[in-house]
Order: sequence, then C-alpha cells, then structure tokens
Amino acid sequence: MSWNKELLGCIAHFVGLIWGCCWWDGQQRTQLKILFPKEQTACDHVEDLIRIIAHTPFYKRTKSVRSNDETILMDTTLMILFVIVQTQNINWLFRSNTTIRDTIISVSETALNDEVCLCGYCLLGEALGDDLRKDLKIADNISDYFFYMIQEAWNNSSNKYKQIPIEHLLKDFQILSKNDSIQQRTASSSKLSLFIEMSDQHPIVYDIIWALSFNHDIQQQLRSNSLFMSKLSRLAPQCHNEQMRKSTHGILWNLEINHQHRSISQNTNRNTFHIMISYSHQEKVLCKQLYDELTKNGYRVWIDFDQMHGNIMDAMAQAIDQSEIIIICMSGHYRQSNYCRAEAHYAFQRQRQIVPVLMQKHYKPDGWLLFLIGQLLYVDFTKYEFVRSMEILSKELKAIHTADINIIPVQPKQDIDVVPHSKVTITSPKVSLSSTSSSNIIEWTSTQVHDWLLEQDLIQMPRLLNHCDGRSLVYLLKYIDVSQPEQILSLLQEDSLRLINQNISLIELSRFHSMMHQQK
Repeated sequence: MSWNKELLGCIAHFVGLIWGCCWWDGQQRTQLKILFPKEQTACDHVEDLIRIIAHTPFYKRTKSVRSNDETILMDTTLMILFVIVQTQNINWLFRSNTTIRDTIISVSETALNDEVCLCGYCLLGEALGDDLRKDLKIADNISDYFFYMIQEAWNNSSNKYKQIPIEHLLKDFQILSKNDSIQQRTASSSKLSLFIEMSDQHPIVYDIIWALSFNHDIQQQLRSNSLFMSKLSRLAPQCHNEQMRKSTHGILWNLEINHQHRSISQNTNRNTFHIMISYSHQEKVLCKQLYDELTKNGYRVWIDFDQMHGNIMDAMAQAIDQSEIIIICMSGHYRQSNYCRAEAHYAFQRQRQIVPVLMQKHYKPDGWLLFLIGQLLYVDFTKYEFVRSMEILSKELKAIHTADINIIPVQPKQDIDVVPHSKVTITSPKVSLSSTSSSNIIEWTSTQVHDWLLEQDLIQMPRLLNHCDGRSLVYLLKYIDVSQPEQILSLLQEDSLRLINQNISLIELSRFHSMMHQQK
C-alpha cells in the first residue's frame, strides 16, 4: 500500500530537511552525532531508509528533473545514506546485507534521474569493497557512467552535466579512483587523457591521477605522455597549491621504475628508529596513544604528527629507510589514502618488517591493503581495551627483536589474541632441501632462497630474485596468482631487462610457478 499524496509530500520534504541540516553542518557533523548517538541507531535508520527506496512505485516514478515528490524523496534519501556511510563506520552493514546492496543497485541502474543514479553509484563505491564490486559486476557500470557524465560536463560550456556541476562529479570520482577495479577500467577505456586535459582548470584532477597511477597500465600511459611528464616535473618543486604539489610528487614517485635500490645517505643510520608508525590522520588520537606507550617502553619511534610539507615522498622514504619495523594502522581511511598506499608499498619494497594493527571497528582489509598484509597476523585494537591490545603488540614486537629483525610470523598462543586475516590465508610452501635449515619458506634468508632456486635448475630466477628472502617469495607467488598474466609478464620483463639485461623466459617462469605450487 502506497502513501497518499499528502503524506508522501510531507515525508519527502521532511527527509529533505534532514539532509539540509546535514549539508549545512559541513565537516563538523554535529547534527549527525545527535541523530545517531549509537551505531545501532544508525543501522536501524539505514534499514528504514532502504525500505523507503525499495518501494518499487517510488523509484519507477522518478523523473529526469526534481519535479515530483518521488524524485525528491529518492534523491535526498540516497544522499543521507551516502553521508551516513562516510561518517558512521557502518560499511559492514552494506557489505553483509544483500537486501540493502540489491536495492541500491536496482535503484542506481533503473532510475531516470541522473542525480539519483549518481548518488546510488557513489554509495556503492564508498560502501562496498573492491572484491565485492567485482563479484557483483558493477565496477565497470559505475566507471562508464562517470566517464560519460564527466565527458559531457567538460564539453559543455557551463561545465555541467544537465544540472550537476563538473566539480561535483570530479569530487565523487576522486573517491572511486582509489579502487583497483576503477583504475583498471580507466586504463582499458583510455580515459586518462580526459583527466589530463582537465588538469589545468581543476586541481582535484591531480589527486585523481595520483590514485590512478598506482595501476601499471596507467603508469605506462603517463610515461608515454612526454608533455604531461614535463608539466609534472615543473609543477612539483614550484606549485603554490600545497595539495596539488603533494599530488604531483606522488605521481612522479609512482612513475619511478624501482625504489628498491634507492641510495641511503652515508650519514643515515639504518637503525635510527626501532619503529615507524604509518597511519591515516583520522586515527591520530589513537595513534598518539600508541606512540606514547611505545616510547615509554623504550622504543625509538618515528611518526608524522604535523603532516609533512615539501617533498613528502622523499621525507617518507627517508623515515622508512631509517626504521626497522613499520606498524601499519589499518582502517578504511588508510585504505583510501594515496599517501598511505605509497608509504606501505615502499616499506614492503624495502623489505621492512611490517606489523599490521586494526584501528577501525568492523573494518576488513580489501584491495591493495589486503594484498599487502597477505598472511601477516594483525593485532586488533578494536577488540580489547587499549592496555590489553598493547600487551599483545608488545609480545609481537619483542618476538621481532628477538629474531634480530629476521621475522618469523608469531604463532598465537591461547592467551594471545593476534588475529589472522579472515579472508586470505597463505599457507607457506613446505620444501625439503639439504641446503635449508627450515622447511618453511617464510623463514628462509635470501641465501637459502638463492640455493633452492639453483637446486631446481633454474637459470634466470636465481639472478632475478637475488635479494629476495622467503617472505618475498611467498608474496611474489600470491601476486602471480591473483594478477593478470599479461601484467605479470610485463612487470617481470621490465625487472629482468633492468637487473640482468635479459628477456624473461616464459618457460622458466612457468617452471618456477609450478615448483612453488608443488610444495603446498
């Protein structure tokens, strides 16, 4: 049974009033804190709003312009849902509840109003993980819809798509651009040139391109654009817009062929710091507690409290080079940060010992962060009080120092709640070798890896993987398994030409891949 016209109009404008209060509230989010004092309140409200937009007659009566109550109701309801997702840490509800997901997908794909579709797609992009978007086969639809609207707005003299300003579209796409599936679709659709074209008039595009530049195919497209590369090189040292300057440094950093052989200053002591804390500034309060407790326990800790200025990428690299252990403070904000992604990847490339800690309740690592932490154990700071979590972390850190910074993953005892990741479990291949002291590949040194590769009668791989230890070998195997074959071949070919001046042998690569899997 539908509402009568008067009730529908009343509800539509009341929901619009709530949205208006949230919008005027800006970054303070005071009104949202009043509306949703507890997590369960927010969850209940989401389910109530979903029941409204799930009512088929409502979204079937939406019009291309906001000329009736149904269109107003659908648009403002989705906008409120979007704000809730951005501020209330309940993405898990959207990921776990199929009714909510299916309703938003249905509305986004069938509504006639572009603002309704746009808000629905933004909601899906923000709330769902990269893997789930792929499974639901909506990532390409989201990307193509945005490309079309942005292109139309850019070609329009008013810089609008219908009534939607291009600034609004770019801000929404900035959020989506952090996801691997969106990056790959941008590359395969050859849309990078569109963003480069807009970069002079819209500085936010530089942050979008920075996010896209984590994709290998995008990197190749950028390198082939000599004019834009020259422009980036000029902007990086002299741009007055600080955010744009950071983004240009970030893009150039991603385009460097390799950071593994970055020279470390002769005056830099590799062990200046025991620990570096890598975190998103949204978790600053909890990370400050973590820093204080670690320093109290005698650790020398590097942390950026004031947000670095100038060439932040070089400053970040120097901090990692001077640290033994990198604590990665995992959260949705960390996963969405270009800077955090670059920082974590550089720590991995430099073979620093990574200790993940979970800072956000309900958050499950996905995308690049899921791949990076792989089989690593992590300490869940959301499960226990801070003191108990620090006890668990301290045991983990002491185990690393006891091992003389040659980490073997700590197996949790019954009284130590170190949480293995629930989605991805890598079983370390077991190998029987006369030249290795352990059958667990993760425990191998680079020398043991080299000896094993030689014993398998491989010619190129011992030279190509000369500095890889067992942990790196396991990461490489997982990367080969989850990535596109052509991407793997291209990356390994680049490394092979640079390191040993030879083309990679497909036959030898296949043998290496097979031998690793045989040991599982």
